[in-house]
Amino acid sequence: MVQELRRLKESASQTAGPYVHIGLTPNFGGIEGVYPHDLGAQPVNEKTKGERITVKMRIVDGAGTPLKDALVESWQADAEGLYNSPSETRGTADPNFQGWGRYPSEMDTGEIVFETIKPGRVPFPDGRMMAPHISLWIVARGINLGLATRMYFSDEETANAEDPVLTRLEHQNRVSTLIARRDGGAYVFDIHLQGDKETVFFDI
Repeated sequence: MVQELRRLKESASQTAGPYVHIGLTPNFGGIEGVYPHDLGAQPVNEKTKGERITVKMRIVDGAGTPLKDALVESWQADAEGLYNSPSETRGTADPNFQGWGRYPSEMDTGEIVFETIKPGRVPFPDGRMMAPHISLWIVARGINLGLATRMYFSDEETANAEDPVLTRLEHQNRVSTLIARRDGGAYVFDIHLQGDKETVFFDI
């Protein structure tokens, strides 16, 4: 007898658990020899054009505690506002800038620190220019699906005020959750998963 054909279903999502560092950043997790260095750990080199910046961030849970097993991936334009992507049609991006990075949180403090360059402005689909920003994707324990957000810069007030994404947010009092503050030579940005300071996340 011929079996009834059934529709294939997606398997259930699982939390990242303790394995996200092992699978995505093995050198950081103490497993050496898989790659010379963890993929995404070095988005810039000595020839990369643009203003070098340091980003310091934490992923904070609803109780205000930084997660010590989180991982963040970043995507951004180069200093001229061009993406290192085959779909970039406006010009050729800086070949010495990778355009994305992958960073685990420190096991002791939960802090994530990385070096990159300040991105240029890129156009929204309708042609309006967006403020300089870095797109972020977060995974950690208890997160079934990665969370997407953005990091803007506190010293780009004029560009932020006209950014088509920031101005579109229904609750404008939450725009501040997407702004990294300048502290000396670094930008400091905390991503709050829950609570009064919950970061704006995007459904993309």
